[in-house]
Amino acid sequence: MRLVVVAVGQRVPDWAATAWDDYAKRFPPELRLELKAVKTEPRASRTTEQLLAAERERIEAAIPRGARVVALDERGTSLATTALAAKLKAWQLDAADVALVIGGPDGLDPAFRAGAHERIRLSDLTLPHAMVRVLLAEQLYRAWSINAGHPYHRE
Repeated sequence: MRLVVVAVGQRVPDWAATAWDDYAKRFPPELRLELKAVKTEPRASRTTEQLLAAERERIEAAIPRGARVVALDERGTSLATTALAAKLKAWQLDAADVALVIGGPDGLDPAFRAGAHERIRLSDLTLPHAMVRVLLAEQLYRAWSINAGHPYHRE
């Protein structure tokens, strides 16, 4: 099974790329973490709706066929780490790839958000996109660790 993070925006600081790579290599072979960066639509003289529609096309093209789509959204369900671990376990039992989608500066297209299988939020705080990638990778790793019985998380 793959956890595919589809993130709008290609450029991230070196520290974020290094942190992402560090977490991605920790996952076991049967649960791979992958990143698909999607180009941000140029902002010049276009409406927000046009920008989001163009980014939506790129996002949809990056999502693996048959994947469960999870939109990261500020209005999504807030999860504790243990609840994310339970979701991860259920996703693994389903055996389909999971695409976790991070929108661009303007968020995600409303119709895309509405069509996602799930909508979750990582924090009540507004976070830079590079930080969201790292935080998501870390929390997915922590969820896997909990499920695997590793001492990464002690209650």
